[in-house]
Amino acid sequence: MTSKRVRGRLAATAVVAALIGLLPASASAESHGRTDWVGSWTAAVAEPRTTGTSATGFTDTTLRQVAHLSIGGDSIRVRLSNVYGNTPLTVAAVTVAPRTEGAGTPQVDARALRPVTFDGQRSVSIPAGVEWWSDPLRIRVAADSDLVVSTYLPGPTGPTTWHPAGYATSFRATGDATSDTGGAFARLDTARYFLSGVDVTSRAAGSVVFFGDSITDGVVSTVDANLRYPDQVADRLLQRPEVRQCGVLNAGISGNRLLSNAGSAGDSALARFDRDVLGQAGVRSVVLLEGINDIGNSRGALEPEQIIAVYRQFIARAHQAGIRVVGATVLPYEGAGYYSEAGEADRQAVNEWIRTSGEFDAVVDLDAATRDPADPGRLNPAYDSGDHLHPGDVGFTAMARAVDLRDIC
Repeated sequence: MTSKRVRGRLAATAVVAALIGLLPASASAESHGRTDWVGSWTAAVAEPRTTGTSATGFTDTTLRQVAHLSIGGDSIRVRLSNVYGNTPLTVAAVTVAPRTEGAGTPQVDARALRPVTFDGQRSVSIPAGVEWWSDPLRIRVAADSDLVVSTYLPGPTGPTTWHPAGYATSFRATGDATSDTGGAFARLDTARYFLSGVDVTSRAAGSVVFFGDSITDGVVSTVDANLRYPDQVADRLLQRPEVRQCGVLNAGISGNRLLSNAGSAGDSALARFDRDVLGQAGVRSVVLLEGINDIGNSRGALEPEQIIAVYRQFIARAHQAGIRVVGATVLPYEGAGYYSEAGEADRQAVNEWIRTSGEFDAVVDLDAATRDPADPGRLNPAYDSGDHLHPGDVGFTAMARAVDLRDIC
């Protein structure tokens, strides 16, 4: 699905900048002229479930959601998605502000709140089936910071476009609370609704997309702690200030598969690659970690060559767009609910091809980084979240440390 990009007038709003790092519209013009749009945060979207909040949607509601930015910049633009909506989505008001209190809170400084516009207007109607960019907003945002995005939806929205496993607390309030400092908001859940991206203007080298399933998505990571393995790679990148930085974009969807659509677990990786990788801003490289759900659910019926053929499609599409491709070996899963010996043989065959084919620009051996030295078919017990499939926070650290930063940025 091709994103709808809308460019309009720059919003110029006077604010107090001492504590929150905002720029007046006239500042850093020379620097701004040398920068490009780079993706700093994303959430890969999926269709709603048949029941629950994603199915019923919202009426007369303000959603307050938090985007944890990987890199900072002098301007931002916000992407809203109605890809899976069946009617136009009316957005009556949007504001942004840095979060002023700790993780898991909806608090912002009233002086920091900035209105977001769309073609110069506060409101926008987003047609069904598309994504929509805001106008650029001159606001300096810091790397490794939380940007609070508040969206007023008069509704009814109908079924939502969402990201089910956000592992970050979202909030809701009745009516237009986009200018509220936080007291009006109550906890909603840890999913993300309609908000699918934040780009920044930056002199960074570009962005790297981590593309995959629940392991990339960060399932069972600590809520609001930003310990998913791509988050921890972003932290490592920021620890080398002498080198140009890269934005880190997490395009994982829990339950996602390479070859088949999976409802609220997303379109197949093959179908969503163009939107979630090629459609991002300033992409320099992509790390591919996907296939365990195809292997596990097929229990050996899926041939390794079918998975390899999809990898080759990814490589060809990325290279055509000038994007470097890093192949990640599939993690151990013995003991998981859908484990089978035939599936394990498939995993080993796929990993052998990833390591030895030479078709990727680089390889990160996440299998070797996370397996139990005494029982290589299983996750290292120190890294296992308990389901023998997903690493916990410490396991995500091991994965992040295995990534050679020179291969991605």
